[in-house]
Amino acid sequence: MKQGTQGSAVTGDAVTGPAAAGRFRVPAQPAGPDADRERDRRDRPSCADGGGARGEHTHSEPALPRPRPVVQRSSVRGQVLDALRTALVTGDLRPGEVYSAPVLAERFGVSATPVREAMQQLTLEGAVEVVPNRGFRVVERGARELAELAEIRALIEVPVMMRLARTVPAERWAELRPLAEATVRAASSGCRATYAEADRVFHRAVLALAGNEQLVRIAEDLHRRAQWPLVGGAPGGRGRAELVADAHEHTALLDALIAGDFDVVRSLVGEHFNGAV
Repeated sequence: MKQGTQGSAVTGDAVTGPAAAGRFRVPAQPAGPDADRERDRRDRPSCADGGGARGEHTHSEPALPRPRPVVQRSSVRGQVLDALRTALVTGDLRPGEVYSAPVLAERFGVSATPVREAMQQLTLEGAVEVVPNRGFRVVERGARELAELAEIRALIEVPVMMRLARTVPAERWAELRPLAEATVRAASSGCRATYAEADRVFHRAVLALAGNEQLVRIAEDLHRRAQWPLVGGAPGGRGRAELVADAHEHTALLDALIAGDFDVVRSLVGEHFNGAV
């Protein structure tokens, strides 16, 4: 709930800044349409630097780092979308910058079609906006928007959490401990993208106990939006210590849920969303 890595950027058709090697890499697309039905099969995000550069345009474009995990051939569109979402969290896709589908496609090693489709999805999610004849601009967000997202998330998730606290047996909460501990390990890595994914997985599992798919989808969309970096924020976002403290709230919450201590549950959930990013 709380939440990039300084990255260079690939801009649109008319851009500024030096071109350099990136981190993103997606193998060539398979023949035929993308297997969109597999888009939810995600690779884990990474903050690691990749290898050398592919052939690329050189019109003074800032470099876009390339993540180490190699995206598999299946579900190209979905995996490009996941890579772009990770780049949003780490700050490699920078607020206010314009990115063109053809240039990003060359860095990914795919055609422009899956990149354009992925960017259109990010447009629907509010992460980017279309710039006619240039590409897609990453939306600039401020502290007020972040606070509004945290408020909406609290209005949705806190009542659900308190209801679940009274109805879900202790053994079911205990089953979620590996996910809570995974958030602590992810936070300890210091990688914002790794922690963001583990954090969403934990919250999704908790809310899934309510048995309401629409609730889970809406809450996850809000959660994802809350993880995008702010304009002018620190290059790496919050530090490792802050991420670890946030993650430990998950384990403390589970302890309170297992013990049936509703006052502590209410206090922890409220605190968690007060600092949500």
